[in-house]
Amino acid sequence: MIKVRHEIRLPMLFLATLLLNAGAAFMWPLTTIYMNKMLHKSLTTAGMTLLIMSLMMMVGNYVGGRLFDHWSPYKTGLLGAGLSLTAMIALIFSHGWPMFGILLVIVGFGDGISLTVSNSFGATIKHHTTRQVFNALYIALNVGVVIGTLLVGYLLALGITVVFIVTTACYVALFLIMVTEFRIDLPVVKRSDRQKYHLAKPNLHQIWILCGMVFTIYASYSLWESVLSVHMTNLHIAFHDYSLLWTLNGLMIVIGQPIMNRLFTHRSLPGQIAGGTLLFASSFFLLTFASQYWTFVVIMIVLTIGEMIGFPGLPAWVDSLSLDAPKGEFQGLYNISISLGRAVGPLFGGLMIDYFSYQSLFLTVTIAMVLMVAWTIGHYLKSGRTSA
Repeated sequence: MIKVRHEIRLPMLFLATLLLNAGAAFMWPLTTIYMNKMLHKSLTTAGMTLLIMSLMMMVGNYVGGRLFDHWSPYKTGLLGAGLSLTAMIALIFSHGWPMFGILLVIVGFGDGISLTVSNSFGATIKHHTTRQVFNALYIALNVGVVIGTLLVGYLLALGITVVFIVTTACYVALFLIMVTEFRIDLPVVKRSDRQKYHLAKPNLHQIWILCGMVFTIYASYSLWESVLSVHMTNLHIAFHDYSLLWTLNGLMIVIGQPIMNRLFTHRSLPGQIAGGTLLFASSFFLLTFASQYWTFVVIMIVLTIGEMIGFPGLPAWVDSLSLDAPKGEFQGLYNISISLGRAVGPLFGGLMIDYFSYQSLFLTVTIAMVLMVAWTIGHYLKSGRTSA
C-alpha cells in the first residue's frame, strides 16, 4: 500500500521536474528537423504543429491548475504524466503523418498539466523556503534540458524509433514517481469555499502584471530558439556553433545557479527579479551590434547570468503574492504566460524580420522588457510593498 504523506519530498520533486523537462527537450529540437527532412513536410507545417502544441500546453497549464485545486492534486499529476506517456508509447509504433502531429499535441497537453502540477506541489512545501524550492526546480529544469538536447543529436543517428524509446523511458520514470511520491494529503478547494480565498486587488493586479512581464520575457527568449539560428547562419556562422551556445547556457546554469542562489538568498525578491531581467534584456540590445561568433558567445554569457539572477524567483514571487489562495490557479497562470510567450515569439519575430529588420526586432523586444520591468516594480512600490 502506498504511504500517504502530508508534504512532497523536494529531492523527488526535483527528479520529477528533471525527467519531465528531459523528455520535452528530446522532442522540441527534433520536431522541425524530423517533419521537414524525414516526413517531407514544409517548415510552415512544422511551425503550425509546434504552435498548436504550445497552445495545447497552455490549455494543459490551465486544466492542471483547476484540477489541482478543485479535484485531486495526486490524480491530476497522474493524468498529465499518463497522457504524455501514452502518446509517447504510441509514437514508438506510429510516427508517420498525421499521427506524429496528433500525438505531439497530446504530449503538449499532458506536459502542460504536469508542469503546473510540479510547480503547485512545490508551492505547498513548508520545510524549505519558497525561494529555495523554486531555485531547485529551476536547476532541475535546466539539467533536464541539457540532458535532452545533448543526447537527442546522438540518438537520432541511431534512428527515430530509438529517440522515442528513450523519451518514453523518461516518461515511464516520471509516471512511477508520480504514483509513488505525489500521493500527498492536500486539501481540495470546494466550490462553497472559493470566496474566502479572494485576494486583495493589489496582489491580484501584481500577479497579472508580473505574468505580463513573464510573457514578454519568454516571447523574447523564444527568438533564440527560432530566428537567431537563421540570423547566425546568414552571418556565415555554422549551425553547430549556434548549438554550442545552448550547451554553454545549460552548463552555466547547472554550475552557476547554486552560486547565484547563495549570493541572492537575502536579497529582495522583486529587486533580484528586476535586476536579472534588465541584464537579460540588455543582451538583446547587444544583439543589434553582433556580427562575429565571439560576440554571440559574450551575449549568451550576459543573457545566462541575467536569467540565473532573475528567472528562478518568478514563480516564487507569484506564490508569495497568492498568500493562502489555491496554488494551482496562479501557478497555472504563470505557466500559461510562459507557453503563450513561446508560442507568440517566433511568429512575432518572423513578421518583424519580414517587414523591418533583425535590428528592429531586437530593439523592440528590449524596450518591451524594460517597460514591463518598470511597470511591475512601479506597481510594487505604489502598493506600498505589501504585495511582495
